[in-house]
Amino acid sequence: MKHRRSVRVLFLSTLLVFALPLAAQGTPARAGEAPAVARDIAGAGNVRLQAQRVAKLYQQAGLGLNAPAATRQIGEAVAQTDAELKRLERYGRKPAIQRTYARSETAWQELRATVYQPYSPATAERASQLAEELTIHSGKLALQIESEAETPAGRLIDGSARLNMLAQRLARLYLQAQAGDRSHGLLVDLEQTRKEFATGLQELATAPENSPASRDALGLARNQWIFFDSAVQQLRGKGADGKGPQNVATTSERIQETLAAVTVQYVQDFPGAAGKAR
Repeated sequence: MKHRRSVRVLFLSTLLVFALPLAAQGTPARAGEAPAVARDIAGAGNVRLQAQRVAKLYQQAGLGLNAPAATRQIGEAVAQTDAELKRLERYGRKPAIQRTYARSETAWQELRATVYQPYSPATAERASQLAEELTIHSGKLALQIESEAETPAGRLIDGSARLNMLAQRLARLYLQAQAGDRSHGLLVDLEQTRKEFATGLQELATAPENSPASRDALGLARNQWIFFDSAVQQLRGKGADGKGPQNVATTSERIQETLAAVTVQYVQDFPGAAGKAR
């Protein structure tokens, strides 16, 4: 419990740092490198997202909610995250970033092993702890990569990926509560994550750098958030119909897909990307 509280405090304090614009630091990317930097920011953000998502899916399968699909999605998420970290491994050779990359890789390997173990409440709790740790390290990695870009587009890419992580974290916390953890700390985390998401979505939607295409993509995300938030609110008995857990499991995946499309659009909008992300 002590370890869990310390991770929660570190996560929440780090969450506030990630929400702030990052001051330019390090060496800016050259024009020819811009598309690669955009993909790398999105890649680190995807590792952060999948940290929360695989822990959510593991809890979901343990609760018997679309268990076969959740198990399959864990396998797909693991393969995707393995590939992302492989592609980002060059940052493990950069003196200013190598420690963050190494910590992300270490936390991921342990989380990866954990979600392949047979489900138990203790294993689910460990998966959640590791998800928090990986979220912190991979979030820092994304910001360090973003600092090389020195463009508002990098901030938007990271911001959309961060929103996707928050949505998955919110779903994971909800499912933990459904599994029996109604502790004050978890409920506080859930409500704060919900507020962070709503605020972040509004900030992203009103960013002056948005293109017409990214505004359209964000509009779809906002529509999905209405359904997702409604399902989460049922935890407090607001409009509860007994379908809350199933709806959270379903809508959290839909919003993941929608926000992933937003991130892709921002990569396409990145200066020098020639309107096409590869």
